[in-house]
Amino acid sequence: MIDKPAVAGGKPVRENSLPLAEASVHENDILAVTGVLRGGKLGCGETVQKFERAVAKYVGARYAVAVSSGAAGLHIALMSAAVGHQEEVITSPLTHPATANCILYQGGIHTFADIDSATFNIDPGVVATKISSRTAALIPVHFAGNPCNMEALHRLAREHNLIVIEDAAHALGGEYGGQKIGALSDLTVFSFSDPQHCYTGEGGVVTTDSEEFYQWMLIFRENGMVRDPQKLARPEGPWRVEMQDRGYNYRMTEMQAALGIGQLARAEEFIARRTAIAEKYNRALAGHPAVVLPEQNPRGRSTWHYYLLALRLENLKASRSDIFYALRAENIEVGVHYLPVFLHPYYLWIGHPDVCTLEGSLCLQAEELYNRLLTLPLYPAMTDRDVDDVITAVIRVLDYYTL
Repeated sequence: MIDKPAVAGGKPVRENSLPLAEASVHENDILAVTGVLRGGKLGCGETVQKFERAVAKYVGARYAVAVSSGAAGLHIALMSAAVGHQEEVITSPLTHPATANCILYQGGIHTFADIDSATFNIDPGVVATKISSRTAALIPVHFAGNPCNMEALHRLAREHNLIVIEDAAHALGGEYGGQKIGALSDLTVFSFSDPQHCYTGEGGVVTTDSEEFYQWMLIFRENGMVRDPQKLARPEGPWRVEMQDRGYNYRMTEMQAALGIGQLARAEEFIARRTAIAEKYNRALAGHPAVVLPEQNPRGRSTWHYYLLALRLENLKASRSDIFYALRAENIEVGVHYLPVFLHPYYLWIGHPDVCTLEGSLCLQAEELYNRLLTLPLYPAMTDRDVDDVITAVIRVLDYYTL
């Protein structure tokens, strides 16, 4: 007999709800933050610089610039690369809207290249068909922490003289070709906002090996202000500060950096635990007729930021919505990541002909996949019992609805 799920009258797997994500904050993290508060210097200062050096060392980059969010990092990365008005930037549709919003901030044109249905990452073959004389940059997204095919993307960038800015919001600690993500491309942007596995509340970091990009990003995150006497247009004394470009207040605070330093020190621990949970899910769910698991890049190391299931709806007598609510009824919180960016109302309303597609499909694979996606809980603080509960609930629900 099939075990009835809670929505069909069975007893829920759990009495209390298991969250989809949760930060792992230890007492040492709290002490580090309170230590900064007691010190009295709370703005962007020495602790932020220490955090930047730690991130740069961890990923193997020459420079790192800490900012208020990953979205801010994407923006100043484009600014430092001088990508601007009416220039095209190719990115993935399967991402947070911030990835494409930064292009709009610069007056650029966003062009979405469809995904590889096996890996859920941007497809280099489709990218090649989207490159035009106005294309200036690529923003590949390491979706759910699974590294993109950077070899193919870098080859395209070299052939067409394009800047590559990696959106590695999900991929701190990930690897491609035996190297840490963060020093592979012109610029790489990390997020430390909730629910990233290394956490500063809100925050981001941009890494680069280019001193020119680094110096520009320092200016852009500081409202365009310059304080270094050697760089002033008109030196007149230590009191003079000049605005030399249009910038933004994208600074990180000392408290965030203090938390980030402690979190970064545990990055490998976090990834190891996430990987162990993901592998347990893989063993339990591989081969189930109702789901497809994303292929992992054989040349990379995933950070397993999210654990994604793609439902085989043709093998189910239920919709994605039915499965979603059935798992919630088992007290397992699940999610859906992400609505393709061009389907958000704003992107339809702005009316760019490459975006406002009223007939047909702009990115068929991404749209089709979105309608089948579910995200399962996966975070370091999960216990083995929590993981077992998720597996029990998923298999119970899938078995009940499988044709």
